[in-house]
Amino acid sequence: MVSLIFTFLLLQLLFFFSSLAGPSCFSNMRNRVHMDGDVMIAGFFPLYILGNYESNIDVSKNEDGRLFIFKNYQYILAMAFAIEEINKNPDLLHNMTLGLDIYNVDFRSWRTLKNPFIWLSGKDMIPNYNCLRQMKSVAVLTGTSGTTSSLIGVLLNLYRFPQLTFGPFDHSLSDSSKFPSVYQMAPKDTSLAIAIVALMIHFSWNWVGLLISNDENGLWILPQLREEMAKNGLCLAFEERIPVSHLADTSKIMDVYHSILKSSANIITIYSDTESLLDFMTYFEQFFITSKVWVINSKWDAIIKKYFMLGSLHVPLIFSHHHGDISGFTNFVRAANPSKYPEDFYLARLWFLSFNCSLSESDCITWENCPDNASLEWLPGHLFDMAISEESYNIYNAVHAVAQALHDLILCQAEVHTTANVKGVDFSFSQLHPFLKNIQYINVAGDLVIFDNKRNLGTEYDIVNIWNFPEGLELKVNIGKFSPHAPHGHQLRLNENIIQWTIGTTETPRSFCSESCGPGFRKSPQEGKATCCFDCTPCPENEISNVTDMDQCLKCPYDQYANSEKNHCLLRTETFLAYEEPLGMALVCMVLYFSVLTAIVLGVFVRHHDTPIVKANNRTLSYILLISLAFCFLSSLLFIGRSNTVICILQQTTFGIVFTVAVSTVLAKTLTVVLAFKATSPGKRMRWLLVSGTPNFLIPSCTLIQLIFCGFWLGASPPFIDTDAHSEHGHIIILCNKGSLTAFYCVLGYLGFLALASFTVAFLARNLPDTFNEAKFLTFSMLVFCTVWVTFLPVYHSTKGKTMVALEVFSILASSAGLLGCIFVPKCYIILVMPDRNSLYEFRHKTHAQIMRPS
Repeated sequence: MVSLIFTFLLLQLLFFFSSLAGPSCFSNMRNRVHMDGDVMIAGFFPLYILGNYESNIDVSKNEDGRLFIFKNYQYILAMAFAIEEINKNPDLLHNMTLGLDIYNVDFRSWRTLKNPFIWLSGKDMIPNYNCLRQMKSVAVLTGTSGTTSSLIGVLLNLYRFPQLTFGPFDHSLSDSSKFPSVYQMAPKDTSLAIAIVALMIHFSWNWVGLLISNDENGLWILPQLREEMAKNGLCLAFEERIPVSHLADTSKIMDVYHSILKSSANIITIYSDTESLLDFMTYFEQFFITSKVWVINSKWDAIIKKYFMLGSLHVPLIFSHHHGDISGFTNFVRAANPSKYPEDFYLARLWFLSFNCSLSESDCITWENCPDNASLEWLPGHLFDMAISEESYNIYNAVHAVAQALHDLILCQAEVHTTANVKGVDFSFSQLHPFLKNIQYINVAGDLVIFDNKRNLGTEYDIVNIWNFPEGLELKVNIGKFSPHAPHGHQLRLNENIIQWTIGTTETPRSFCSESCGPGFRKSPQEGKATCCFDCTPCPENEISNVTDMDQCLKCPYDQYANSEKNHCLLRTETFLAYEEPLGMALVCMVLYFSVLTAIVLGVFVRHHDTPIVKANNRTLSYILLISLAFCFLSSLLFIGRSNTVICILQQTTFGIVFTVAVSTVLAKTLTVVLAFKATSPGKRMRWLLVSGTPNFLIPSCTLIQLIFCGFWLGASPPFIDTDAHSEHGHIIILCNKGSLTAFYCVLGYLGFLALASFTVAFLARNLPDTFNEAKFLTFSMLVFCTVWVTFLPVYHSTKGKTMVALEVFSILASSAGLLGCIFVPKCYIILVMPDRNSLYEFRHKTHAQIMRPS
């Protein structure tokens, strides 16, 4: 590396001290390369560029003020190498030799057709008149620009002269009706759009700017790029057309520049030819567009390298057609020197400029003051590249194609003139066309050469990165390859570790419109903007996103729930109103307490069954009411603990039946009070109803009706086991579903009807003059009962989960406790604390006092 840098600096000094103009010998040389042969192949190569587009790869001007392009001299070497290889092959052309005649072509000026006219007509350039003694050329090579090839093609097509282009494939030249004599060596870019998008996807670049040449080639690839980008979720930050003429309006170019500068996209894809890009980048010389990565479709860095090597811009990534190595070419280039090719004007000029040599003024042949063993290999990579370029590879294939077609033509002619000398066979260059169209062979690199443009073989691409250390010393590095024939997902191969994004930077650039939405968030499109522009919205309740940039969050399964970060679903744990938890334990204690209390009250009543207060209002009904209340308390235990289908059915039916018995018993006791008061008058029918025990039949009758409702409930849609995954985060609550809500409300409504009837009758009988009249207690107890259940209904519908179950249990306990407390606690108080009031004597004494009281 040290020796390479030293050589580079030494050559720069030599360039500085060398004269801009050559010795007088150069003025006497013809500006062409000539190698004589029996048959000639002409070449028009861009070897000079106008001086007002000066670049640091051009170090001298000729007499016209044009700059010599060192790198393009490789085209001449490729053509010379192919011809020498063919001439040494005894199996080709039957001892006929090929020669070459190479001219410069000004691909950026009105003088493009100057040298083609000289070649066709002679130095006087008289149209349709050949001043040359003999036209031995059978084919012409042109490039690198499609515009240049088309201009020359219009001229050559007048004579049906075979023309082979070695520049990038140009769709305007593929029109056989306009250019029937043109053959393009470069393959179509049928896979380029896919390759570029694959590169974008690999580096997660979804916000990309696009510069397309405003010509047929740009219009051809543009829809492909749009389609591939849309298919893979990539967005265009901007899309601009590059003018194809150097006479384009400067304001249009500046509009493109400002679009690039204002855009947040850090990746710019450029698809254009060399000419258009050179015009375009010339206007950028005074500006620096920083932090941009340029993805380029061809190796036009050889001309406008200057704009990408100033250190302010990212180094470009270049897609070039993959081709094999031509064995022997590097050694051929290494051995080339002016002494070996004295008729090569361009090699002589390159030698003079590169090594500070001088030609002897006496003979213009002898070289003086040259370094020993000087070679093109000594030149820095940014001036001359030893590796065969894509264009040189196409030139090599074009020469072999012409030789193969010429060989086939000669054989065909020889079959007709079997006795003729091969060299004497007469043929015209226009006769090559049928043979060129059918050319198909494998070259020495193992690649197929074919001119059938209708066949889509899918070319492979090398991805090239340019290292620039020290600044100006260029090194091209192949960082990857794209093969359309590989399986999907394996088409792109990259070695990211060797990519130099910009000087001293190895971190991969980023290019996006919006930051990626991480797990737990989803993309929310921004109205009126591209799909790549979005806001990140947190996932809704119980939904997750476990990858980045999800369009929609995913709902967790019913038995799972979203964690707090909403990026993973966790398994829910089953829960229910268990005996072990504090609420369940408290309710169980209340159930047991009231059940025992009811049993104690029942025991007190049984023990004092002969006392007036127990006998009053039907002792049997009191026993039935106490027993039913005990079952009401115990029925609430069915709501605690893990439920199953049987328990769910028992919960509702047991609740409905035992409460019906209790409420109907209260109604029967209320009617007993009313009948007892009405029966005190002799001859009344009420006395018969009381004596016959009619109130006792009310209980089974009311219970039978409730049983019918329960039967309908079980037949239509019985209660069943159900789960609630929404009330408690992270839990599935096991509970009972009511089944038919209509049947449930019928049972509850019927129960409410009995309670309302009991309350009404008790309220009307509350002031009847009877010492042991319990109508007031019954009225208050039913008021408590109705209040509890009226309050229960709205609160029940607004709660969920275990709270709903606990509320139902609490309502059962509260209503049952209300009946127990309001009806039996006062009586127990009299029995146990004030026994003197619980006697018939006291009862009669009070009655007599009431009768004797003056009115």
